[in-house]
Amino acid sequence: MVENIALLPEFAAQYPFLWGSFLFLSGLAFGSFFNVVIHRLPLMMEQAEGINLCFPASFCPQCREPIAWRDNIPLLGFLFLKGRSRCCGQPISPRYPLMELATGALFVLAGYLMAPGVPLLGGLILLSLLLILAAIDAQTQLLPDGLTLPLMWAGLLFNLSATYVPLAEAVVGAMAGYLSLWSVYWVFRLLSGKEALGYGDFKLLAALGAWLGCASTAAGFRQRPGLDAAAAPDNPAVAPAAFGLRALAGAGGRRHLFVEPNLTPHFPGGAALTGLRVHCRLRAGSPARGASTASG
Repeated sequence: MVENIALLPEFAAQYPFLWGSFLFLSGLAFGSFFNVVIHRLPLMMEQAEGINLCFPASFCPQCREPIAWRDNIPLLGFLFLKGRSRCCGQPISPRYPLMELATGALFVLAGYLMAPGVPLLGGLILLSLLLILAAIDAQTQLLPDGLTLPLMWAGLLFNLSATYVPLAEAVVGAMAGYLSLWSVYWVFRLLSGKEALGYGDFKLLAALGAWLGCASTAAGFRQRPGLDAAAAPDNPAVAPAAFGLRALAGAGGRRHLFVEPNLTPHFPGGAALTGLRVHCRLRAGSPARGASTASG
């Protein structure tokens, strides 16, 4: 088994089309499951009875009739049904095929940026959770602890072996990420008497710090020339795509992670994701070393 995994980089290099097709199909399948998480997790947070991520089987959100397996095939089911539910004829939200397509495309581009291995696996986990968080945030203006906290711990886990940054830098990055927005929250609240941020934003930035380290997270708050409104899309579901595409370190450790959260006016729900811009900087040198159920 280990020997087969070790052959994956060679296989990906020799058969890029097959490798890309595998990643794309895997992304479609995972994207379909991500839609389940996006729809059901907010319901679970409201303590809806009889609903979890595994039960019941997929059902129509309009009439709650079970969905046949043939209608539940990622992307193809939407196309065959022409965007309408078979059971009640109501329109199917375009979010479903778009999430599947976005996940498939991001998996392919992640595989293009990184050779098969632990860094690629971590990158896929990171961009997947950011996509789910973005969609839930856009829908409910909540960032569930059930996603942000595991994302933070996963970043620390991958950096135990300095996959992206040394562990000490990851720990300090998580602390700095949380405390920076926590400080902004309390300063603004004491001066204005209003709440401008949610605790989910603190935890999300802490998670990014755990993956990328303190230096990259802190550097992102510097105003950089050339950034304008066009650089930060208004739709928070789009930003993690840009994040995932650029946040993955490339083969040989020559791509460096650099985060630029472009703080936008609508920060309470989406700015932590809306403004995220991550640059892979190519260098010729050596690799860089550099609670509630939900929070809104």
